[in-house]
Amino acid sequence: MEIKGKKALVLGANRGIGRAVALELARRGATVVAGTWDWPKDTTSLGHELDRLGPNHLVINADLRNCAEVDRFFDKISKQFASLEILVNSLERGGMPVVHGPYTEEQWDLEIATTLKAKWWVMRRALPLLKNHGEPAAVVVVSSIAALTGRSGPVGLIFNDAYAAAARAISTLTATWAREGAPTVRVNELMLGLIKTRHAEETRGWGLLSESQRRELHDHILLGRSGELAEVVRTLLFLLSEATYMTGATLRMDGGYLLGGEAIPPMPVGIC
Repeated sequence: MEIKGKKALVLGANRGIGRAVALELARRGATVVAGTWDWPKDTTSLGHELDRLGPNHLVINADLRNCAEVDRFFDKISKQFASLEILVNSLERGGMPVVHGPYTEEQWDLEIATTLKAKWWVMRRALPLLKNHGEPAAVVVVSSIAALTGRSGPVGLIFNDAYAAAARAISTLTATWAREGAPTVRVNELMLGLIKTRHAEETRGWGLLSESQRRELHDHILLGRSGELAEVVRTLLFLLSEATYMTGATLRMDGGYLLGGEAIPPMPVGIC
């Protein structure tokens, strides 16, 4: 699928991965609808950057944890665009234990509402727009290896229980959405490990870890480092434009974190 000329909705677009993706899609000629919340200075600067890249981009600030707000958000989009071809559903709140400490009821509800509930309500409204013109469309749902690790091992300091549970549910929902979108809308999950600006360097929680704790995390990753934003953007663009026979699938991008806990021993000499 060509990116140029497509209409793309990117959520969580004012910082980190969402921002990098929104700007790259705009550079490649897509008309971007950027969904934002919190961080007003970042939202303002994102709007300025998108304006420099083209005249028709749209920034909408909305709390998508609220179902009525989701409806208002999509009503605004529908007034300007009859359809969408791309959705990057990257709404997340990965509350780090090292930052927030033990759960309160409010913390639990924020994790579930942002990482799971908001994604579901967004897809409920987005799928009709993605299917509206009958042409190929693509969705990437961003999730986390917290779905597989839970709060265990070195990442137990940065992945909370509710965040892990919500991330685990995304794989089930991805399969559901792929069935609902077929045959014209492909829906795939991008499951991320430690990425700069997201659970790693350039986050508040990373600075609260000791040097030995940060080293233990990187030692657990086969590639020995956190992922770069540019690497995530390239992978996400592959899912959007190149992986045209791929839907309902989960692509894991974690530098080998899940494999890093077990070393390969030397082959025994044997007795024969």
